[in-house]
Amino acid sequence: MVHPLRKHIESISKLTDEEFEHVLTHFTPVKYKKHTQLVREGDLVKQEYFVLKGCLRSYITDSTGKDFTYSFAAETWWVTEREAFTKHQPATTTVECLEDCELLALTHENRMKLGRDLWKYEHYVAEKTNLGYIALQKRLQLMITGSAKERFEQFVAQYPHLYNRVPKTMIASYLGVSRETLSRLYRK
Repeated sequence: MVHPLRKHIESISKLTDEEFEHVLTHFTPVKYKKHTQLVREGDLVKQEYFVLKGCLRSYITDSTGKDFTYSFAAETWWVTEREAFTKHQPATTTVECLEDCELLALTHENRMKLGRDLWKYEHYVAEKTNLGYIALQKRLQLMITGSAKERFEQFVAQYPHLYNRVPKTMIASYLGVSRETLSRLYRK
């Protein structure tokens, strides 16, 4: 069976067995229990994570204590607090395990080393970054111009595997609607 990380990288850049083994030596396997916070607001973020198993969410909390979910991460997705990881500054968000998780952790130092050592990995990261930016741009456009129904339908179409794994209050937060509105949309 092909390692999930290798399969993910090879969707962009094909690797030899030796190249993949080199990539894998830069990662550390880690396991976290449900409800563990990988990143807390104010933390310095030293790692990004590739999800092998489990589901996580990233969210911000306003001054009244209300949470706003801005992303989820499930199998074969990457998760971290990107700005804090890249700029070496305190996190402004929280990343929490919604299920027990098995992840591959990559330090910033190892991320940079891999990019220098292996152009195929750097190409993969650049392409995934571009695709992530496009997805974020589409999500932002839909949040601005789309109705609650359109946002819900897009979420279910794009992430059908998440709908039954993630608490509905968090999906409602992600979509910018109330839990009650989400219930009405689901019944239609």
